Amino acid sequence: MRILGIESSSLVASVAVVTDGVLTAEYTVNDKKTHSRTLLPMLDEMGKLLELDLHTIDGIAVSAGPGSFTGLRIGSATGKGLGLALNKPLLHIPTLEALAYNLWGIGCLACPIMDAKRNQVYTGLYYVEDRLISVKEQCAMDMGQLIGQLNARGEKVIFLGDGVPVFRELIKEKLTAPHAFAPAQSSRQRAASVAALGQIYLEEGKGETAADHKPEYLRKPQAEREREGIKL
Repeated sequence: MRILGIESSSLVASVAVVTDGVLTAEYTVNDKKTHSRTLLPMLDEMGKLLELDLHTIDGIAVSAGPGSFTGLRIGSATGKGLGLALNKPLLHIPTLEALAYNLWGIGCLACPIMDAKRNQVYTGLYYVEDRLISVKEQCAMDMGQLIGQLNARGEKVIFLGDGVPVFRELIKEKLTAPHAFAPAQSSRQRAASVAALGQIYLEEGKGETAADHKPEYLRKPQAEREREGIKL
């Protein structure tokens, strides 16, 4: 089984191929370049290095959100276009599940946090010791409220994601539960994790058609929220 993974939910642009449970290629860039200019060239370069015929893939796993509205739309459009052209199923991978999957085997809570501005984060809680178990489904919430919930649980937790540099000092100051921060190689989105989860999703029959796939924003775009007078 061969799965193509696409990740564009944040500043990270990443593509990967997982074949029968083995990561055969990954191309990841964490920069401020526009994904619309980088994602397809990255995919093309990776394909050339692998001499990959895209018709041989079994599914396309897309990091479906939450995250940057523009980034998610670009990743979704790329996945849908490939799915339609190749007649392949898409695998809708929650972004925070894929982030937590970076920490496979840690034996404690994984808490991915993505900066959602205005002291808000996109977050969830997961155990990833021998399989991924969702303790708290991905959502948008106040960072102070999240810290309060983690203090109430009292369990050791490892944080990762682009929200860490934003809220690291607040976490150190307010969180009384044991905690740590993921190292650089595990702390950001990776298409390898998206593709690896995609293989599991496909084996479980969770594929969807390219026409049915759409991003999971969790919140309305800022302009729409401001127009409606919504502060969060």
